[in-house]
Amino acid sequence: MKVKECMCNDVSCVKPEAKVCEVAKLMLDKHVGCIPVCDNNNKVVGLVTDRDLILRSLACNKDTNKTPISEVMTTKVYEISSEADISEASKMMSECQIRRIPVVDNNSIVGIITLGDLTKKCDTNQISSTVEGICKCGKNAKNAE
Repeated sequence: MKVKECMCNDVSCVKPEAKVCEVAKLMLDKHVGCIPVCDNNNKVVGLVTDRDLILRSLACNKDTNKTPISEVMTTKVYEISSEADISEASKMMSECQIRRIPVVDNNSIVGIITLGDLTKKCDTNQISSTVEGICKCGKNAKNAE
């Protein structure tokens, strides 16, 4: 099965200059835990999660009405093509210890695939393996998402 068959293609993006409070409100309105940050050509330049907002903004006493999201977003973003197999997405999540991957075709965001999306389409063994990889901790941890 291809990523495009199970990804969410209704993705809200923000520009790097968007303020932290605006992004938090967008997450609330859309009921999502992450928002891609894109340039004027819809190229992904970052990803911000609810965890980023807490740890890199609130915990640091930043003014959420003035702080641009570019100051708190994750800049090392993994991407996947809509034509990739979902097993590739599962492997990437496991190896990179991430729960969400922007789906990018021709350098432009077309969707996002999440661990939740995979649970609906993958077999139990594959999901178990992915979750186990994501949850590794200690010296093997690559990301703090």
